[in-house]
Amino acid sequence: MADRLAQVAGHLSASYPRGLLAGEVAIVTGAAQGIGRSVALLFAKEGAKVVVTDLDEKKAQLVVDEIKLAGGDALAVGGDVSADDFPEKVISATIKKFGKINHIVNNAGFTYDRMLHTTPDDAWDIIMRVHVRAPFRLIRAAAPHMRIKGNTENRSVINVSSTSGLHGNVGQANYAAAKAAVIGLTKTLCKEWGAFGVRANTVAFGLVQTRLTAAKEEGAAIEIDGKKVALGIPGGGNSNVNKFALIPLGRGATPDEAAGGVLFLASPLASFVSGHTLEVTGGAGI
Repeated sequence: MADRLAQVAGHLSASYPRGLLAGEVAIVTGAAQGIGRSVALLFAKEGAKVVVTDLDEKKAQLVVDEIKLAGGDALAVGGDVSADDFPEKVISATIKKFGKINHIVNNAGFTYDRMLHTTPDDAWDIIMRVHVRAPFRLIRAAAPHMRIKGNTENRSVINVSSTSGLHGNVGQANYAAAKAAVIGLTKTLCKEWGAFGVRANTVAFGLVQTRLTAAKEEGAAIEIDGKKVALGIPGGGNSNVNKFALIPLGRGATPDEAAGGVLFLASPLASFVSGHTLEVTGGAGI
């Protein structure tokens, strides 16, 4: 019995009794719903103080309220990640409230699908602006608070990519190009900031059950630059059945399952993992 008690004492929960991210500060973009919301809630559950950013500030505040109700600490910052003033706004609010930055999760994004030959310039440009330029600018703005000589804290940047970025996808020339670019950005960051103890990784999601993979007929949309962009997949329910056939696990992921991959990369369990692209796909694309 004594041996068994000693074994239990060494389990993961005992090694990190206050949580895998206890006392750390994480910025999560696009965190009012879907995968971002699940990441924010999971990080808070693991002891992190979370800055919940989103285009919809009211929904971001609801996530903050949920975190605080569970005993955690969080801050909502509303705004468009592609806006010129967004990085400074988020970084300043984070430092003022929590005094430091440990993790950045560049999750915000959406799809604007067209066949390549019918893709207008604005559909290309906005996807690049949100999925490539915005993460780059937020990381750059955080540099003074993360590139710290002699850093001994757990620090990381996690950029969200996609199987579209790894393999391409019909109707997603803009999105696939952007998500491939994010991987190159992450690998470069890994090499430049590794000397400061900052890890940089990408998580490439397959089919996750969010509004981006729901039926377009459900009417989900966002407004960008005054223009309404419809979200989802035409006939989503039926096309998802076909997509499941390409997934060895036979289903799509829940947002909470997707968030688990992000937590791993941020946590000390991945302390020697950097420059890596973690595929959270249920086996698709292998």
